[in-house]
Amino acid sequence: MARVRHVALRERLIERAKNRCEYCQLPDDIGWAIHEVDHVIARKHGGKTVLGNLAYACPPCNRHKGTDYRSFDPLTGKDTRLFNPRLQAWHKHFQLNDDGIIIPRTPESRATVQLLRLNDPSRVQQRADIMALDKLPSESE
Repeated sequence: MARVRHVALRERLIERAKNRCEYCQLPDDIGWAIHEVDHVIARKHGGKTVLGNLAYACPPCNRHKGTDYRSFDPLTGKDTRLFNPRLQAWHKHFQLNDDGIIIPRTPESRATVQLLRLNDPSRVQQRADIMALDKLPSESE
């Protein structure tokens, strides 16, 4: 019964995320591996396996984030929470430019871009290639 519950939870998570990584916006039909369920607040930090604490993440984002929910803002050096897709809107914290670079707009997004390595050259190139296929969400989504 628990497996069925987890499958249903995953399906709801994917639908809510519109089939893309909630951190970098990579569509799940483009990546090299299946997207994963991320605990926004890891279980080891008291996070629960409930829809309100889960994010849909591509493997690179999930691996780089790990169990972290805080990091340092590279601009100020201050400890800050990471972007939380359950509480914050992506387009209020990030902007995707025409070259595939994710531009952070807030301390949370700066820490997230750095920790998750969202602008590593290979990831930027991948986004640029996907943008050429018109597969990334628009500002209004």
